[in-house]
Amino acid sequence: MTTTSPPPGLARFNALEESAALAALREACACAVWARRLLVVRPYATTDDLYVAADAALAGLSTADLEEALAAHPPIGRPKPGDPASTREQHGMAGASETLKAEMLALNLTYQDRFGHVFLICATGRTGEQMRDALKERLGNTPEREWETVRTELGRINRIRLARLVEEDA
Repeated sequence: MTTTSPPPGLARFNALEESAALAALREACACAVWARRLLVVRPYATTDDLYVAADAALAGLSTADLEEALAAHPPIGRPKPGDPASTREQHGMAGASETLKAEMLALNLTYQDRFGHVFLICATGRTGEQMRDALKERLGNTPEREWETVRTELGRINRIRLARLVEEDA
């Protein structure tokens, strides 16, 4: 029987000391429960194994766990200063008009008032207009439906960040 080694980036992640691996996972998703659930399953043979574990951990998160993850995400249109991941992920808002930026600010505040947390969307590859339209549409969601949507969007963001973690050169 032939065994194959995991890809180099994944092998590097698997080999990290526990504290470094936990810190790397918390960069992908700020939820401590999610990160610990992924940590205890190491080592991963494939990136798909990592993604399956990430999805399973996400599915089991409580609302409080999701709130912890959301707390690390800045509002759309206002990436964290000095945070390259936040800036890269919200690139679709970088060239937005002042009118669109003002509209997003107002919509973000309305959303936060309605749901009690930041509007979360996987912004990678989306234009400012697409994000605005999604925000407007989601304002009509029930709180229960919105938590389902938040969980889905967080899963998309986590996968992108995990891919970056295990596929980039050290």
